[in-house]
Amino acid sequence: MRVVVAGQGYVGLPLAMRAVEAGFDVVGFDVDLARVKRLSEGDSFVEDVPSVELRAALDSGRYLVTDDELTLLGFDVAIITVPTPLRDGSPDLSYIEASSAALATHLREGSLVILESTTYPGTTDELVVPLLEAGSGLRAGTDFSVGYSPERIDPGNRVHTFTTTPKIVSGIDDDSRERVRAFYAQLVEHVVEVSSVKAAELAKLLENTFRHVNVALVNELAMFAAELDIDVWEAIDAASTKPFGFMRFTPGPGVGGHCLPIDPSYLSWTVRRRLGRSFRFVELANDINDHMPDYVVNRAMRRLGRVGLALSRANVLVLGIAYKRNSSDVRESPAVAIVERLMHEGATVAVADPHVVEFPERIGAAIPMEARAAAYRWADLVILATDHDAFDLHALAGADVAVLDTRGRMEGERVERL
Repeated sequence: MRVVVAGQGYVGLPLAMRAVEAGFDVVGFDVDLARVKRLSEGDSFVEDVPSVELRAALDSGRYLVTDDELTLLGFDVAIITVPTPLRDGSPDLSYIEASSAALATHLREGSLVILESTTYPGTTDELVVPLLEAGSGLRAGTDFSVGYSPERIDPGNRVHTFTTTPKIVSGIDDDSRERVRAFYAQLVEHVVEVSSVKAAELAKLLENTFRHVNVALVNELAMFAAELDIDVWEAIDAASTKPFGFMRFTPGPGVGGHCLPIDPSYLSWTVRRRLGRSFRFVELANDINDHMPDYVVNRAMRRLGRVGLALSRANVLVLGIAYKRNSSDVRESPAVAIVERLMHEGATVAVADPHVVEFPERIGAAIPMEARAAAYRWADLVILATDHDAFDLHALAGADVAVLDTRGRMEGERVERL
């Protein structure tokens, strides 16, 4: 069976590798020429896919990564795993549109197309299906099948992997749903069928909106607790001992990646466009989480101010620029926003992150991991923005430098937690 995975990023590449492992012939299609070149040389940028695994897939002859649309010809199954960013507050589905149009020209009777990209309810029925039909001259549900199965990739998670995480599956009709179920049953341990693609699309937004709102709750609580001189981390630890009715969420410098900063806004946008009302929980959570980098910088100012040093004259070392622990993903990272705000206030900023190879522009100087000891001596303040395992937090807590810990991972005489 010939499988096309459109998009070879943090979602598409692990999916492609699992499909190769399951015995399928896989085309990894991507329009990013630099990414295609890197992957074709066996160099993975995704932590969940070691380069040795990527090279093995290439050597097997069952994985081809390419930007050539002609390789889409004759596919049996195609999965769309492309980005769905926000542009000026509205969903940008241009990548889905382009992928659907490209696949449509190579669609044939009996093919199956599955959308995995996170989006608002109605996208599969109202956008993908018409594009596939218009470009192919075929009829969805009669000549070919279409389904939606939201991605649940958690980069760096060694417990809940692609294979062990239950997969939601749906289709535009019963036959499509069954074909989607049968395909993913060969890749994952457990599939969860829902009755419609809209229900599956909404389920994905619900998952991420739940996290987004609860993270905003503890972030705002952390700000109030600091002003009330209460250790919010101790309170969270205590509350977490309750075996029912409580789920642990912790404060942080903001939210990053694609899921939390973007996905809930898709749901809010849909409610406003179709119902003419605001989704107040989402909009409030957006406001709180979006301003956490500002709060971190304000805390840095206050910390330095207590020793008579203005931020504009300070050397600040930021540890971690990725949005989450043990990941190289800098998409929407609050750490990037923190660095930009520090620099705007006139601070001299250096950044260390062992996982990130290509640093975003304008975020200060990159410090090699082996130079951190010297950087501690140079810094007036160290901000732990991302708690990678590679950082020796015990040594940092004992170092002779002021520390602002935004992740609640350290204790020490000179450590101040968010």
